[in-house]
Amino acid sequence: MTSYVLLLYCQKDFKTKVGALGVISFRKGYYYYVGSAKSGVHRIKRHFSQKKTKRWHIDYISTRMEVIGAILFREQECTLAQKFKNFERVNGFGCSDCKCKSHLFYSPTINLEFLST
Repeated sequence: MTSYVLLLYCQKDFKTKVGALGVISFRKGYYYYVGSAKSGVHRIKRHFSQKKTKRWHIDYISTRMEVIGAILFREQECTLAQKFKNFERVNGFGCSDCKCKSHLFYSPTINLEFLST
């Protein structure tokens, strides 16, 4: 199983409606989205596009933030999300098909601590 972490930078605070989750506030800083790459690199490349149909939670914010990059991992998406235990989470984001509390995490500064766990 391949999963990935999408690194995003939010240049200024904003609020936006994110599907059924409702309106969510995002603060200036760095966001880390954990996703599944089961359809291959195509899904990851999609995040770098500014024009896309809003299909997943991440689609609501990836056009409002700078997508810095993506890191691929050979582990399950939920296992990877557990490595962000020291990060602030955006509850319910990106995890409607599993039992995780979130697949989107926040840090005011860039933080790659999850790579060492």
